[in-house]
Amino acid sequence: MHWLLSGPLTVEKLTVKIAGLPASLQGKKLVQMSDFHYDGVALSDEMLEKAIAFSNQLKPDIVILTGDYVTTSPQPIHQLVLKLKQLQAQAGIYAILGNHDIYYRHAKTEITKALTNIGVHVLWNEVVYPFGNELALVGLADRYSPEFNPGSVMEQLDPNIPRIVLSHNPDTAEILQAWRVDLQLSGHSHGGQIVIPGLGAVIAYRKKIVQKIPYKIRRYFPLLRRENYVLRHWEWAQGLHRVGSNLLYVNRGLGTYSPGRLFCPPEVTLITLQRE
Repeated sequence: MHWLLSGPLTVEKLTVKIAGLPASLQGKKLVQMSDFHYDGVALSDEMLEKAIAFSNQLKPDIVILTGDYVTTSPQPIHQLVLKLKQLQAQAGIYAILGNHDIYYRHAKTEITKALTNIGVHVLWNEVVYPFGNELALVGLADRYSPEFNPGSVMEQLDPNIPRIVLSHNPDTAEILQAWRVDLQLSGHSHGGQIVIPGLGAVIAYRKKIVQKIPYKIRRYFPLLRRENYVLRHWEWAQGLHRVGSNLLYVNRGLGTYSPGRLFCPPEVTLITLQRE
């Protein structure tokens, strides 16, 4: 995807306050990247290499990858990891899988193995402690997987320990309100790709617009008949949101579908942790 259609890469920087964060973790830096869709079309090598260079320049303590490395076939993961192996992080690189990464029957296994072979720790309903036992990092199965069962994972945690939860689909923030989530990191939405400043993602208004078109016209256009199941909460399509007592951050992703992006550039995110 040419940069004219995807827009220039941006680095979003935010500071997140976490209750009970130990003094030793004050100022720790996380870089998040998401939704690569590395298939020879959706993401150029130039954009990918620039994103990796930005990440390394930021000198993160950990790098977090929040899914959708490929679009359909898992085959491109083997070329993608040759690029991702250049990522640097003092305390490791952690990843979850997205819905496109489990599209084919054996895709989950192939993609997990490829990432693991370059030293990326893939979390699938797993809890790890990258900085010791004072901050938990939780990686959930994708929302569309039958193995998505956040309760079985979240109940493992000491409620007094701060935690960051990785979940590809931001809609899961609604479910995760049942537990303490100091910060949820998601992707999936591509930020909506086409955004009207002050109003939000155009796709959020699709249903209302389509309903105004008479059915006798709609029936001749399959795209107008098809429901959109990408996201329920388009108000969470990008950026930082308070969901109940929890915080959610949604990365706009790097990959770009046609017809391209408008007022919604691809993103690398730098998150700095701060004591509340």
